Amino acid sequence: MDYKKTNAPTTTVTRDLMELCKDTGNIYETVMVIAKRANQISQEIKNELSKKLQEFASYSDNLEEVFENREQIEISRFYEKLPKPTLIATKEYEEGKIYYRNPAKEKEKLQ
Repeated sequence: MDYKKTNAPTTTVTRDLMELCKDTGNIYETVMVIAKRANQISQEIKNELSKKLQEFASYSDNLEEVFENREQIEISRFYEKLPKPTLIATKEYEEGKIYYRNPAKEKEKLQ
């Protein structure tokens, strides 16, 4: 997913907990769904950033080559300005873009 084009807020937003947990009926289950998705998003962003910064890796300790790379700084700043993974995950949950299931509840329905 392209997190650069997300419409998630970059700051904390107050939310109605009853509205947020109406799908699951349990705020703790809702928080766990959002938290697990936030971890996935965080890993994807981290891997993407690592790949981009790997291009600038210097394996020699030559003082002439060790300097602030302007492009590297710009890439890092861009990723710092992205919304936090929890805010992105919450926005995805509110928009119904997250698929989740609870095996324990499915087991109860079958019995």
